[in-house]
Parts: sequence; C-alpha cells; structure tokens
Amino acid sequence: MAKKRRGPSRLDLRRQYEALEASGQEDDDELDEEADEAEDLDEDIDDLDDEDLEDEDLEDEEEAEEEEFEDEDEVPKKKKKKKKAKAAPKPAAKRPAREERRRAVWVIFDNTNKRVETFPFQQRAAAEAALARRLEEKKGHYYLNLVKDPIGE
Repeated sequence: MAKKRRGPSRLDLRRQYEALEASGQEDDDELDEEADEAEDLDEDIDDLDDEDLEDEDLEDEEEAEEEEFEDEDEVPKKKKKKKKAKAAPKPAAKRPAREERRRAVWVIFDNTNKRVETFPFQQRAAAEAALARRLEEKKGHYYLNLVKDPIGE
C-alpha cells in the first residue's frame, strides 16, 4: 500500500516560501506586534514600585522576563540563497606531446634481466634458435621477450 502524506510536501512548502518572498510581504506585522508587546511589558515593569518587592523576588522576575524575551527574540532567520559562482572557463585542451616512434624487437635476457642479444621483429625464428643454443651451451637461465625500443632519429 502506498503511504499517505501528511500535510504539504517539501516542494509545496518551497513554492509557498518563494511566493511570499517574491511578493515582498514578510511577517513584518507579526514582528511589529511582538515589539509593541515587549515595550508594553517594559513600561509595566518600570511602573512597579521597587520598594514593595523584595530584592530576591525582583531578581527572579527579571530573570524570568529575560528568558521570556530571549525566546521571543529568537525568531528563525531565513536562509539566504548563495549564488553559485560562475565556473571558470576551461583551458583549451593541450595536445599531448608527439609520441616517440618505437619498433618491436625480440630480446634474449639472462637471469639478471640483462640484454644478451637483440633480433628484429621479423626474425623470431632466429631469436628462438639462438635462445635454444644458449640454453644448451651455457648453464643459466635465459628467456625471450618482445620489447618496443625507441627509434633514434
């Protein structure tokens, strides 16, 4: 079953807020009424005869009034929309440096990864024959690998 929503959706509330903001009518009337009430209370307090009240009672009343006014003064502040800064224009794409030309060669390596012999790519059979000959003649490990070397121009 679908859940029923209670009250207006966030989108509806947002639209109402934007409509109020666009019309320029804010809750100024409510703020003025609260300010008038606060002034009236201040006048009433001043009119009281301080001599009739004990010092402790006066202090307790003042603290209670201050707490009451603090709560009333804390009107939720409206958040201002921050304008997004325009994105800096992207720099033109740089062309990568021209890649170095390479050629494929067959290389026989020894056990310490040192190059022993090099053969052009087309001469794989000759490279394999040389590898077999080395393995038979000398003790040690040798292997054949395809390597791309830069062409010196």
